[in-house]
Amino acid sequence: MDRCIPWCLVRHRHKPSPLGGGRILAVGTSEAFSGLRGPRTRVVDLQGRSAVPGFIDAHAHISQLALTLALANLQPPPAGGVSNIADLGRALLAWRDRTGGGLQGWLIGTGYDESLLAEQRAPTRDDLDAVARDQPIAITHVSGHVAVLNSKALEVCGITAETPDPQGGVIVRRPGSREPNGVIEETAMMFLLKAMPSAPQNQRIAQLEEAQRRYAAWGFTSLQDGAAGPSDWANLSAAAAQDKVFLDVSAYALYVHADALAASQLPVGGAYDRGIRIGGLKLVLDGSPQAMTAWLSEPYFKPPVGQRPDFAGFPAMPDAEAERLVDLAFSKGWQVLAHCNGDAASDQMIRAVAKAVAKHGPGDRRPVMIHAQTAREDQLDAIQRLGMMVSFFVSHVFYWGDWHRDIVLGPARAARISPTVSALRRGLPFTLHSDCPVTPGDAGMMLWSATERKTRSGQVLGADQRITVLDALTALTRNGALQNREENVKGRLAPGMIADIAVLEDDPLRASAEQLRALPVSITLKAGRAVHGQI
Repeated sequence: MDRCIPWCLVRHRHKPSPLGGGRILAVGTSEAFSGLRGPRTRVVDLQGRSAVPGFIDAHAHISQLALTLALANLQPPPAGGVSNIADLGRALLAWRDRTGGGLQGWLIGTGYDESLLAEQRAPTRDDLDAVARDQPIAITHVSGHVAVLNSKALEVCGITAETPDPQGGVIVRRPGSREPNGVIEETAMMFLLKAMPSAPQNQRIAQLEEAQRRYAAWGFTSLQDGAAGPSDWANLSAAAAQDKVFLDVSAYALYVHADALAASQLPVGGAYDRGIRIGGLKLVLDGSPQAMTAWLSEPYFKPPVGQRPDFAGFPAMPDAEAERLVDLAFSKGWQVLAHCNGDAASDQMIRAVAKAVAKHGPGDRRPVMIHAQTAREDQLDAIQRLGMMVSFFVSHVFYWGDWHRDIVLGPARAARISPTVSALRRGLPFTLHSDCPVTPGDAGMMLWSATERKTRSGQVLGADQRITVLDALTALTRNGALQNREENVKGRLAPGMIADIAVLEDDPLRASAEQLRALPVSITLKAGRAVHGQI
């Protein structure tokens, strides 16, 4: 990882594309550039600020971030203002007033978090019916793995007492009956996704532009759309055709579209076309620890209300389907990413990859275990042995660390979430990610969480898993490029690399913990051209 780079000379194409095309010619002190400056060379004095490679979010959902920008924000502080169920209702009604009735008659909110609601429970259909009974209401959990519907939305979605739970999902029922209480988990959310209206494409493109602006302000130059469907790809393609994609976006097709992708003629894993590409396939093997749907090998510390003491979550798909999808990805040469929060889900991915490697032989495929919140030491050994990579959702330590310690996992297991030091000891390259919009795509928060491991209550969770700022920066830059198979063009400030650069107000290697957490980004360059701030 490069420290502060005092001088960096960038060459542009004579007629630059909308994405620029700048490459770094040289890096060093001013003397090194004496023979490279010409009459049209522009010198920019950073005035003590630090230049680092543009950050790479190794797993996020830019299409979902774009979508949430137009929905009611139900997140708790600091990301929102909802602290109790009454606040939630007021936020929905205020959004209805701002939008002139909602989205095609629906009230839709996102980001509620029962772990931080005063009531310490999920809202139900009754809570949402109290907000409005005559129009459908749908709200999604901050994890994106659970939703709550009011009675009208349940009716529109066709969910009744007779509706069976789908494979890998749950329709939560009222105690002692089959009547839905409004909460739907994991694959049961497909009922909602099929019924919920979507904004017109021109609005979605405008939202994608705003989502990119937010990421550029955080210092990111490469992003991910980590569970893309056909409509997401259509919106990205339309934005690219209008030259409105100014960061690099790798879309990973959600597993339910795997067979359609295989039958299509779309290129996978190649170069960017006007800023977008299909990077590979995304599997979802379990749920969310904060929503208590992750699949663990041992029971939850305190099981959810209505569950048995031995409840340990559940898989999103059977072993046979996970193995089929990984085998399909290997056979097509696709990179595969798998969402694995619980260690039982991690076991499932490791088994599937091991079978695919045995069948197809060794190769540089770089399958990625996403989140790996509860990955065990033996699992990290297997990940390394199989040529896999791991991407840690380290901001969980702050956002849900107290919840994991006291409710979800208990003190011992919670202290090992995102075991970054365990990976470092093995020389196992890992990345960091925000899972945005689950948490903001804030590089400073990720760096601070990885190095301080402090919870909302200010307690350190897993002191022995704290890494250095340099290691955290490497995970957000060089290793991000490695995960994306772009290590030859991104992730370092070196001659020949694409000039993706973030200019920081403070030197992150010398900053205090609070400075690191804030980490103001004054300029972001994508291929040598400013996409945030001015040069």
